[in-house]
Amino acid sequence: MTIRPATLDDLPAIMDIIQYAQRYLAHLNIDQWQDGYPNEAAILNDISNQESFVVLAKNNHIIATFMLSTAEEPSYTTIDGQWLTDKHSRYGVIHRIAVAENATNKGVAKRIISHCEQKLKEQNIIAMRIDTHCDNLGMQHILRFLGYTYCGSITLANNEYRLAFEKQLI
Repeated sequence: MTIRPATLDDLPAIMDIIQYAQRYLAHLNIDQWQDGYPNEAAILNDISNQESFVVLAKNNHIIATFMLSTAEEPSYTTIDGQWLTDKHSRYGVIHRIAVAENATNKGVAKRIISHCEQKLKEQNIIAMRIDTHCDNLGMQHILRFLGYTYCGSITLANNEYRLAFEKQLI
């Protein structure tokens, strides 16, 4: 498995993976990503900001995508609960993890998150934060397995509620 920054040429493959993830979540009766988000504009913005990444299989086919940022996440400013780190701490955040149909349930999301943690450690960033839908039990399981702590709930810009997790890295 290789991880690299996404390019504009990767956009069709990224959107195919996201559309599969939307269908998969709908099949599980999870309301996450059922409103057209993430859309092409969001991914183009991620690519432009150099925050979009793809995961390649041994055959160089894209099998997953995600967004990693070290910019402050506005939705994380207010939490119904408490982050492990204080408001002045630098943290990374992962959004939009999506795995292709042929790679689902094979540990790819765990490897993505572990890769991101390592990249943040190399930059002396002390924590990773992530949020997920309350019905997305698969992602919640992955986060707990990887040592993330449930910190409370946050509200997104579109007023949707999400469960917030954090892990101290250093």
